[in-house]
Amino acid sequence: MTAAGRHDKPFVISKQLVWEAYEKVKANKGAPGVDGQSLAAFESDLKGNLFKIWNRMSSGTYFPPPVKAVVIPKRQGGTRMLGVPTVADRIAQTVVALTLEPRTESIFVDDSFGYRPKRSALQAVERCRQRCFRRDWVLDLDVAQFFDSVPHDLMVKAVEANTDQPWVLLYVKRWLVAPLQLPDGTLQPRDRGTPQGSAVSPVLANLFMHYAFDLFLAREFPDVQFERYADDAVVHCVTERQAERVRDALGERLAGLGLQLHPDKTRIVYCQDDKRRGAYEHTSFTFLGFTFTQRTVLGRSGAMFNGFLPAVSAAAVKEMGRRIRRWRIHRHNAQDLAGLAAWVNPIVAGWMTYYGRFYRSKLYPLLRRINTYLMRWARQKYRRLRAFKACHAWWRGLLDREPTLFRHWAWIREVDVTQG
Repeated sequence: MTAAGRHDKPFVISKQLVWEAYEKVKANKGAPGVDGQSLAAFESDLKGNLFKIWNRMSSGTYFPPPVKAVVIPKRQGGTRMLGVPTVADRIAQTVVALTLEPRTESIFVDDSFGYRPKRSALQAVERCRQRCFRRDWVLDLDVAQFFDSVPHDLMVKAVEANTDQPWVLLYVKRWLVAPLQLPDGTLQPRDRGTPQGSAVSPVLANLFMHYAFDLFLAREFPDVQFERYADDAVVHCVTERQAERVRDALGERLAGLGLQLHPDKTRIVYCQDDKRRGAYEHTSFTFLGFTFTQRTVLGRSGAMFNGFLPAVSAAAVKEMGRRIRRWRIHRHNAQDLAGLAAWVNPIVAGWMTYYGRFYRSKLYPLLRRINTYLMRWARQKYRRLRAFKACHAWWRGLLDREPTLFRHWAWIREVDVTQG
């Protein structure tokens, strides 16, 4: 595609920008939307399909199709509704997101980490870990059903304040009201919220929370610190009283914007360790899949002590365990070990990179379970290994011959004999 479009269109949108948006969508992959068109099918006429998006967006005639609603389980229980736009709509949304990004990046605060270039959830967890050493109290926030409840008029107002491109505002308005197509095929109109899963929702959520949360705290409570990842936030306070004041003020603030703090999931937590003792109602919280609580660690002097530290949450371990069970590794008798490794390694490496960043020993039982399934696979595939002793001898020989075959063997090679 050429870099510039024609000049007889109401809106000047670069063809190069549409191409960049397509490349981002391709990198992120994703499922088909309501039209059933996969990314591969879209690419069968790539030039023509991208031209259609550019042409309609430039002329003001692009209208988004309904968003496919997909229900997925939450780690903490219950379900969440995700919105899956079509491939073409994801590209169009990404065009707008890329257009807004330079402006939003220039105003967003340093403690906002969600869905931003060169920022990650692990960076947010690391900053939270450091601040928990220095401040005794944490306000663990949960905005109830943020993506389903955020008011459209205030979202549009936030976008309007940060763009001089009328087409950006036009399409944001259209995306906000695009209906959801429920699993039974019915269309659900939307008068609030922005579906999780759409390409433009992250920047819209960040913009809204920038004004509703970040700037409010900076103005009203300049001495507190926080980390925010989209609608998930932790506020560090010096005293319990300060945490209560911040909680109450934020509750009033969000209520005035059509949102509310979840009454059961918003908690004040004491960061208890060897130096901070006492009896308190809440002494742990979970942030971005990591549970912060008192944990035993080895100090530099060689002595053990209790620190307030993050590790993979029980809910995350449970969900990964479910996924391992669904693999049914021991049933894949047609596969060889190299094939199993090629299938399992990318997924497990991702878990190790993320959840193994802090207090990685909490991952070891999960990784050990994979080894157990691999041994069960061998015992069912090879008659000579049916005996437990013979299989263990084979396992030890395999580890000696191919110590790097499975990614998690760098950490754990043992088998959970209680599940063998």
